[in-house]
Amino acid sequence: MSQRLHEAHVSDGIVTLSPLHVDDTDAHLAGEDEQLVRRLNGGPGTRAGTEAYFRPCMEQWDTGGPLRAFGVCVGAQSTLAGTIDLRFEMPGLAPGQVDIAYGLYPAWRGQGVATRAVDLVCRYAAAGGTSQAVIQVNPENPGSAAVARRSGFTCTGQLPAADGVPFERCIREL
Repeated sequence: MSQRLHEAHVSDGIVTLSPLHVDDTDAHLAGEDEQLVRRLNGGPGTRAGTEAYFRPCMEQWDTGGPLRAFGVCVGAQSTLAGTIDLRFEMPGLAPGQVDIAYGLYPAWRGQGVATRAVDLVCRYAAAGGTSQAVIQVNPENPGSAAVARRSGFTCTGQLPAADGVPFERCIREL
């Protein structure tokens, strides 16, 4: 992974979360698969589109905005394994809540990386005074639901999304 301009790293010694940067574009595009495209990205990534998303993510870090977009990195080489985002403001969140969204590249799924990343991002959010984390799980994605459960979240019921697909709302006290 590239040299970071921001120093908001969180690590457990195996997984490290670092602010996303446009230098991560190639690794992100190389890791993208049909599952990420369908469940998270909304369409296949392009260099221009990915950079256009990463730049505002970087600006959010610079300005203290409500989005914290991290690269999920693994190992001594800090290999980009996926992304995880915190959103401190969005429809449906109460004061003191943060929304977590994550996606791993295929080579890193099923190894506990997502669970570690969720635990780390919860630690980051709690250190900033957030009291509750929310994960909205697509019921067609049992792997994501398993990550939420392993990370200490309790699923509280389904909510309709804007596109009509219901999401399971999972909550964790921080």
